[in-house]
Amino acid sequence: MTIKIKHFFSIVFSLIIFTGYVAAEDIFKGNIAKDTISVDEVVVTGTRSSATSRNLPMSVSVITESQIEGRMEQSILPVLTEQVPGLFITSRGVMGYGVSTVSAGSISIRGVGGGAQLLMLIDGHPQFMGLMGHPLADSYQSLMAERIEVVRGPASVLYGSNAMGGVVNIITKQEKTDGVKTNLRAMYGSYNTLNAEVSNAVRSGKFSSYASFGYNRTDGHRENMEFEQFSGYAKVGYDFTHNWRSFVDLDITNFESSNPGSISSPLFDNDMNVTRGVTSFSLENNYDRTSGALKFYYNFGYHKINDGYSPSASPRDSRYRSKDDMLGVTMYQNYSFFKGNETTVGVDYMHYGGHAWTKYLNGNPDNDLADLSLNEVAGYVNFQQLFWDKLSFNAGVRFDHHSVTGSEWIPQIGLSYFAGSNTVIKGIVSKGYRNPTIRELYMFGIRNPELDPESIMNYEVSLTRNFLDRRMEFGLNLYYLKGKNSIIYVEGSQGNMWMNTGKLENYGLEVTGRYRVMDNLNVNANYSFIHMKHDIAGTPEHKLYGEINYAVNRWTFATGLQYIRNLIKEDGKETFALWNARGSFRANKYLDIFARGENLLAQKYEINSGFPMPRATVFGGIALRL
Repeated sequence: MTIKIKHFFSIVFSLIIFTGYVAAEDIFKGNIAKDTISVDEVVVTGTRSSATSRNLPMSVSVITESQIEGRMEQSILPVLTEQVPGLFITSRGVMGYGVSTVSAGSISIRGVGGGAQLLMLIDGHPQFMGLMGHPLADSYQSLMAERIEVVRGPASVLYGSNAMGGVVNIITKQEKTDGVKTNLRAMYGSYNTLNAEVSNAVRSGKFSSYASFGYNRTDGHRENMEFEQFSGYAKVGYDFTHNWRSFVDLDITNFESSNPGSISSPLFDNDMNVTRGVTSFSLENNYDRTSGALKFYYNFGYHKINDGYSPSASPRDSRYRSKDDMLGVTMYQNYSFFKGNETTVGVDYMHYGGHAWTKYLNGNPDNDLADLSLNEVAGYVNFQQLFWDKLSFNAGVRFDHHSVTGSEWIPQIGLSYFAGSNTVIKGIVSKGYRNPTIRELYMFGIRNPELDPESIMNYEVSLTRNFLDRRMEFGLNLYYLKGKNSIIYVEGSQGNMWMNTGKLENYGLEVTGRYRVMDNLNVNANYSFIHMKHDIAGTPEHKLYGEINYAVNRWTFATGLQYIRNLIKEDGKETFALWNARGSFRANKYLDIFARGENLLAQKYEINSGFPMPRATVFGGIALRL
């Protein structure tokens, strides 16, 4: 054991001693009987039913609708990278993340992710590209999101493969009160960047609907970096009774993106046209002692990519084409057998895959790269029990069977101790895993169908403490995780192939704080530190974000500063600070006028090597409520 790891566990021991003192302090002051959870976030991602975050042993961050709308972005990703400690998202421009070579939008939590190691969900349904296994960053639009819940750390017991690093669950909008609401927002700014969105929400008795349409475009801050996107979302729900409800939805996104290449290795005609779609049906029940759901979902995509050419080469006479899909069924039921108990039993099935080929412009026949599908089926049980109103015990296990790699057991066990009305101490040991993708098994280079699943073990303790009549909240998390069988692309003399030779060992801490100074003044901040025994590209060693929100009369103001230190890149490390500011004025009950600025310190920095980020940018717009 290295000295640094010894120091880490010394901090863990100190935390345990400190929390014991805090618990004793609460008991001495008589606070045990005054427990109030009304201000705690209610989440569904950590379990399959609504639960307060204090009852869950895992670390969950919740991004509210007001935070999403206040960020004034077409994508949910910028607010995630600011508000969630330990989470980082790569970027290369003012708008658009792209796909294929040197794309951005890679999401990681605690250094785990980057590709297929972090699972994106929409209303609990997995979202990833059927062939490659990774999420599509440009598909996740703010216009559809009511809230976002992020599990920081493995969530494989409930969500299976790809959730080894964590889960980001986008919960879509649904109108709660009777009436018709229509909203429109238009914004324009630097580099000829335009964002326009319109949405309509209806509620009439048992019927509800929500529909939205968005259009985004930019010239980009570099030559040949254009981006254009159309997005549409529709959702219809019906409450059959007080206990039974259902909804069906459809989400379609199409974007065209150009990649100019890095500064040192420019590209011409590296263009892509991508269409992604998601549709689902959900039937849910909710009674006093039991709740559950039956969900069907279908994801699909079509990709047209020109890999481009360097200045010294000739235009390619070939194009990459692929289409993929994923069909899934999720069924689960929660039941409270006795007081303080909640037991969840669930079954998941996924069938995913696709067809990828090279299309030649000179008349040669197409060359198939892959045309196949894989299956996964799993069952799980999760047990949670509250003892003496002070201790919540959580244990779960999942059995997963993959059509190529075989079977896997995934356990999890955790405790939450309520040391008083204002203090919660938690601990969890959990396993995360990821099955190899079709790309890694069969595409690009030498095929390797003998790949094993990746896995990590996560050990974590945390403390949450409220002060000043719960107007201030402080959180501290300490974790250690170690992985095995990490899949990496290895270059060899006989050819290149994917192999289980990568290593992963990280430990770190996360700190969160919120303070409601006054009803119209709020401050929040978060900090994360990650020590990586083996460097992982796209991961910062230190990430700090602080934000102030203030409202007075018709005016609202927000400003935030993000500090990134020692971001791991392919060609070294990067350190930078980004200052942004936003403001809005409510002209009347129908109209808001707003403006925002990004990187107002005009920092010169890169996140992807060779892709300088834009300097200071400004945007302005209007929002209408009809």
